[in-house]
Formats: sequence, C-alpha cells, structure tokens
Amino acid sequence: MLSILADLMSSVSGRCEYADARYVDRALERLRTRNGRVEVAEQLESEGIGVRVRSSGAWAFAATRDISRHGAERALERALAIADSQPKGPGSPLAPAAPASGHWAGPCKQDPFAVPLEEKLELLLAADAALRLDDRIVRTQAACVELRTAKAFASTEGGACTQTLVECAGGIGAVAVEGSELQERSYPAREAGARAAGWEHVLGLDLAANAPRVAEEAVALLRADPCPASTTTVVLSGDQLVLQVHESIGHAVELDRMLGMEASYAGTSWLEPADLGTRRFGSDFLNVTADATLHGGLGSFGWDDEGVAAQSIPIIRSGVLEGALSSRETAAATGLGRSGGCMRAEGFDRQPIVRMTNVSIEPGEAGTLADLIQSTDEGVYMETNRSWSIDDRRLHFQFATEIAREIKDGRLGRLLRNPSYAGVTPGFWLSLDAVCSAPEWALWGILSCGKGEPGQVIHVSHGAAPARFRNVQVGVA
Repeated sequence: MLSILADLMSSVSGRCEYADARYVDRALERLRTRNGRVEVAEQLESEGIGVRVRSSGAWAFAATRDISRHGAERALERALAIADSQPKGPGSPLAPAAPASGHWAGPCKQDPFAVPLEEKLELLLAADAALRLDDRIVRTQAACVELRTAKAFASTEGGACTQTLVECAGGIGAVAVEGSELQERSYPAREAGARAAGWEHVLGLDLAANAPRVAEEAVALLRADPCPASTTTVVLSGDQLVLQVHESIGHAVELDRMLGMEASYAGTSWLEPADLGTRRFGSDFLNVTADATLHGGLGSFGWDDEGVAAQSIPIIRSGVLEGALSSRETAAATGLGRSGGCMRAEGFDRQPIVRMTNVSIEPGEAGTLADLIQSTDEGVYMETNRSWSIDDRRLHFQFATEIAREIKDGRLGRLLRNPSYAGVTPGFWLSLDAVCSAPEWALWGILSCGKGEPGQVIHVSHGAAPARFRNVQVGVA
C-alpha cells in the first residue's frame, strides 16, 4: 500500500503546492454486559484512503474505500478538482518538517483480536456478577473495547511511513437506587481504563476483584450526607484531574481554536497566540507537557497524520503558557519554528485537524495522597467524574464527581454524595498549591474527544497525580 501512495504523490508533481495521502485500516471490537447478560457484541472494520491537497492556499480533501491504485488516483483527482474550484489566494507557508520515513508500532504483548470471544465475555460476566451484592443495586455493567489501526502515509515532500497501534479498554459500573435517590460508581473512571496496549492491559485492571468495592461504595452513597455548598479547599484524585486538564487546558491550547479556525463548531479559546511565553495560566505548581512519545498513551504515535514526527512539547512551565498544540499551517501562521505534530484524524475519511496528543500535568513534590490529605486542615476530596460542563472558550466550568469525602484535621472523614465544584480556568489553576509526587502519577485515557465538522472522535491520554486547590466553590450537583 505504501508504494501506491508514494507513486500517487509522485504523479501530482507541479499540480499543487503540497499533497499527502493516508491509508487507514481499522478493526474495532466492543463488548458490554448489563445485569448479567450480553448487551453489546459488535465488530466493525473500515479501510480506505484519504487524499489532502493544498493549492493556491486552499485545502481540499477526498476519500475512497477503493484501495486500488485506480481508486487512489480517482480520489486525488477529486481533491484537485475541489481545490481548483475554490477562490485563489496567496498560499501561506507550512512550517518545515523532515519527511517521515520508517515504521513505528505501539506496545502490545497480547493481541486482543486473538483472544477468543468466549474468554472475553467470561471475564466481563464474572465482573458483572461480582457487582450484584445488594438488592439496591439495580444496574450492573462491564465492558471492554479493542481497536487496531494500521496506517501508511506518503507526501509530495518525500514522506513515506507506516505505523500500527493497538488500544484496549475495560471498565465496570454499578447503579444503586433507594427511594428517590440514585447513585453510581465506576472503575476505572468511566472510559479512563484505556491504554495503547494489548489484552494484557484489560487483564491487569482486575475488574472482578474491584467489583465488590465499587458496589459497596454505590450503596453507601445512597445514605451519605450531601456535599455542603461552600468555598473551601479541594483535593482532586488523579482520575478527576485528567478531565480537568483535558477540558480547561488541552482544548484551550489548541492553536486552531486560538486562531478562531474552530469558532463555528468546537469554539474558540480564552487564549491568543500572542499569549505564548507571557500569559500566566496558573500557579508556579502548574507544569503541563504534551508528549506524543509517551509509552502507552492513546495520543502516542511515530508521526502525526501530516507526517510530523512525534515529540514532547512544553505547554505550561511554572504556571506560564509556553507552547500550544499546532499543525504545520498554524505553526507557520503564528511564527513558531516548527509544528507541534498534533494533526490527527479519526479515520481515512476525515481530514487531519489539530488535536491533543498526551497532555499531562507533571508530578510535583507533595508526596503521596495520604501526605497531601494529612497536610490539609479542612476541605473535600473528590474522585471520579460524573458530569461536566464548560463554555466554548474553555473558561467557565462546573464538574461533578461520583464520590467525595470530607477532609478534617488532615484526615478523610464522612462520605459525601453529589459533590460538584466550579470555577474560572485561570483563577482555578492559580489556586493550585500542591501536586503529589511521581509515584502517584498515572496515565488515563479518554475515548470520546470530539471536534471538527464533520465531527471526529479521537483518543487521547492524560497523566496526573492528585492535586490540591484552595478557595474553590463547592456545591451539590
């Protein structure tokens, strides 16, 4: 397939400023049980070629499921015709990038597609059964997802590379009801149990062993005290902090949003390109990195979908905005020396757009979670996201978590139900005064990051350790 794409790119010489072609072959399996029965068992496959062309400053894209040489040529001709039909203008330069070359593969010890379906369902049904410990539990669920993606890429600049990635996820959840009260607990947090790895990752989650704790907490929350409304100290678990990073940092530093290129769909950002290197985003304890080379990250790769090599980019250092998620076009438009390698597409039939890679908050020096709690006189510890909302500038937000505990005199106290917290992005991150140390840092996945028009869903990872924030508005969701 790579030879077809390379020949295609050779044939377009002189007909446009730039072109690239991607072949994508994806296999997806999704399994889910509910209340002891198999609810979902599906396998999906897609294969095709997407061709992107830039002519007189205008981008055009065409895709095909016909992966023959003739099919690729027809897609190229359609892309060129679309480009020719657009208004002409001065073509701004693309930031330079070394041509992609070679092969990259993500980590995978046990091919999930080689594991018998019966074995996977047996694991899920055992976890599902282990959740049903109390009559007040009305819904139990266990699920897993496996995805294998193979890609080939070629460009008119001589790029030619291939890569493969295997992703696996697993999780359980329980819903408890008593009277008019409903509570739920999950493990890992929603979709957070996703990694670039093989079936060994799902086995390592030990879903059945964690099920009794999940069920017990769901039932206990039914009679827990409501989280009182106040302005207080909040300690966020790592699994909650990653969603906070994703929504209020990751999306805000996408350079296309900062330039207004996503205003009609995904929104803009409270940041501007001129803020790079000068804008204070948070306290000195805030350090954030976008790293596409991170082992096991869903946002890791050898090259992005326009052939830029994976790299690690400092986004925030000691609270100051230093970098952004960029493409070759947006990097050149803002005077950056190179692309951040952040162009990603959901499949062959979508254009690459600026997306997150693995955007992580770096560990601090606050020790363990127990140490952090011990050094907190009063506050609330919150764990596992339940719901969230944020405006289209990624500025005003509210998050609710599944569970919380009161912190009093350096100890975790009573259980609290329906907790939530709210804030404004820069003020919230300015209130950060401690992040736990490296042993508490963990990588979490997000499988449903949406953006673009037509819409695209991309998979990303975030690393985080528990962290503490002062003077946060807390209430009842």
